[in-house]
Amino acid sequence: MMKRRMGLLCLAFALGALPAVAQAPYPDKPIRLIVPYAPGGTTDIMARTLQEPLSKVLGHTVIVDNKAGAAGAIATKQVAASAPDGYTLIFGNNGPSAIVPLIQKDVGYDPVKDFEPVSLVSIAPLVLVVHPSVPASNVAEFIAWAKAQPGGVEYATAGAGSLGHLATELFGKDAGLKLIHVPYKGQAPSTMAVLNGEVKMLLTTSSDTMDSAVKGGKLKLLGVSTAKPSPLMPGAPTIGQSLKGFEVNVWFGILAPAGTPAPVIAKLNAAIREVLASPALQQKFVGYGCIATASTPQEFAAMISAEVPKWKGIVETAKITTQ
Repeated sequence: MMKRRMGLLCLAFALGALPAVAQAPYPDKPIRLIVPYAPGGTTDIMARTLQEPLSKVLGHTVIVDNKAGAAGAIATKQVAASAPDGYTLIFGNNGPSAIVPLIQKDVGYDPVKDFEPVSLVSIAPLVLVVHPSVPASNVAEFIAWAKAQPGGVEYATAGAGSLGHLATELFGKDAGLKLIHVPYKGQAPSTMAVLNGEVKMLLTTSSDTMDSAVKGGKLKLLGVSTAKPSPLMPGAPTIGQSLKGFEVNVWFGILAPAGTPAPVIAKLNAAIREVLASPALQQKFVGYGCIATASTPQEFAAMISAEVPKWKGIVETAKITTQ
């Protein structure tokens, strides 16, 4: 009888300890931050810049893991299907986290329903540049000139379905312009195309080559796509000043699988905000062509929820596909 009582007592103690194990404080093991591209790009560089300070704030190692393929869709699908426990995250951006599911068939995830946004990490503008032969010094003059071109105006992009492609189609729609898409294989060739006069305009992220060309008078910078002037392009007006309501942000942010507990999201968000508040880190991001920008999970979720239908309309109107 005594042995039985002791056995029951031990069992009671064991069962009582189970909730404590289940409620171990987060995190208690390494966190994987998956970058949906190959090493070396802007997304990868930013993730690796965050890696060490995030590890220190969270008290556990953050591992950056590159999973390239299908314009970021392969990694994003993998994270969507991961356990919603905060240990597998995606470093997303406009592409795989908003646009890719609209232009690729059967990517295997929903950009809104399958993720819990944690926080923005950075934003950047697209810049509108034109060849010097275009007789315009601002967006309003360019629109007036473009409307007078009977055959339309050719523009370059880094490829069909890229953010620059969709943003230029949005620009043309809002301005009432006839624009002719000329896709290139990447940003560098598209920049050279407008430099050489093969096309007249380009709306894309900035680069050292482009900055040098603008400073040297080989390209005209007409405006930036963000709602407010960007410190990355001092003195450049916003496109929205001439084209009311036009706004496009290049954004990067961290997302978790849908169903990740709210306390875990809150802890990750607080850690990201603390890290991004560092002046030294902010300066590094400027060097990457981005502005370090944190947000609440709710703000980030609202941004994605608004962006998906915005681009869906452009994809359908312009019949954009990469298939």
